[in-house]
Amino acid sequence: MKDLQQYIAAHEQKMLDDLFSLIRIPSVSAQPEHHDDMLACAERWAQLLTEAGADEALVMPSKGNPIVFAQKTVDPAAPTVLVYAHYDVMPPEPLELWKSQPFEPEVRDGHIWARGADDDKGQSFIQVKAFEYLVRSGLLANNVKFIFEGEEEIGSPSLEGFCQEHKELLQADVILVSDTSMLGADLPSLTTGLRGLAYWEVEVTGPNRDLHSGHFGGAVANPINVLCSLIAQVTDADGRITVPGFYDDVEELPAAEKEMLAHIPFDEEKYKAAIGVKALFGEKGYSTLERNSCRPSFDVCGIWGGYTGEGAKTVLPSKAYAKLSCRLVPHQDHEQIARLMADYLQSIAPDTVQLKVTSLHGGQGYVCPIHLSAYQAAERGFERAFGKKPLAVRRGGSIPIIATFEQVLGIKTVLMGFGLESDAIHSPNENFSLDIFRKGVEAVVEFYLEYGKA
Repeated sequence: MKDLQQYIAAHEQKMLDDLFSLIRIPSVSAQPEHHDDMLACAERWAQLLTEAGADEALVMPSKGNPIVFAQKTVDPAAPTVLVYAHYDVMPPEPLELWKSQPFEPEVRDGHIWARGADDDKGQSFIQVKAFEYLVRSGLLANNVKFIFEGEEEIGSPSLEGFCQEHKELLQADVILVSDTSMLGADLPSLTTGLRGLAYWEVEVTGPNRDLHSGHFGGAVANPINVLCSLIAQVTDADGRITVPGFYDDVEELPAAEKEMLAHIPFDEEKYKAAIGVKALFGEKGYSTLERNSCRPSFDVCGIWGGYTGEGAKTVLPSKAYAKLSCRLVPHQDHEQIARLMADYLQSIAPDTVQLKVTSLHGGQGYVCPIHLSAYQAAERGFERAFGKKPLAVRRGGSIPIIATFEQVLGIKTVLMGFGLESDAIHSPNENFSLDIFRKGVEAVVEFYLEYGKA
């Protein structure tokens, strides 16, 4: 471990320079104007993977953004680890809330500040630098493959087809992912489960044009009012989703996992203070940790319509829109939930408006068995790097492609993530701790050393 720490210290500036070269590329998959940036980022990753010791690194076409594939063969008979990551990032808006430029990384107070610092350029860089150390030190005992995509933040629409087409190329014994979070900097944890996702756009149309609210108000249904009413009916006063059939495949958490959750240190007052709220709300009968990881949820991710400029405009709008999402739990099928939600909204929509519900994307939940040798190797890697055994926890986020990997490639995934809630991923002022970065490299190196023994 001492040799590794010395290696990290000696090469840290080069590591940061290389990471910053990736971050400076605004690879925002959700915005078409960044089409060329996606290719530029993929090509830069291919260069860095080659420099790290890959035998080959390719930028391969998909139906959407390009996919980076690289591999290092140590022994054809040895087990193979497939490292998955994504190089696309969330849009940086609102820009005025950033303390520094989102695509011009800065180091302040022991953290890297930039869009992608954690999610997922910083975390995936941990994987590549650990791989680099193992190759240069002659300690790599496993074959390693890398697949980096550019559409994770928009639901990975092209990756399943790529996996179907390249099953043989992607053959491996386990998939390793660093795109999740820990419970705290001094409380390492391994993610054993992820929630699934369903996501819709709703359009409500009333009159055939915007109307004068004085001449027509009270006589014509306002699409924004109707939309708000529809959304309000999706959950009840106890925070339970009212869509018929929604909970049919939701299983109660096993007693053993409930017990495990109960032992996770959690300070509700600190939790509220960190996000600036006076009180919490969620499904009645469940703890906060259950609600945000093991139970389904419903959220309005955006809503708009009418006049939103400065000053007043007395308008009764023709249209109103909303973006809606549900986090799902294992066994809930996102396609079925998408249909159930659309049918329910249509059933409660009044005749005074026309309703259009479009399913945008989704994915299944995932559970990782803790008896896997790769999981146990990751557990020991965390323990050696952070000085304590990591807790096994389910997390509330979604990585839809993880379940697809299991369905298409037949491979289990170990989620070895190093993010923190305070890293503000998907928000202004995203950041990543340099100390966590260093320990992350150590943990991944130790994973490979342990997995090689197994």
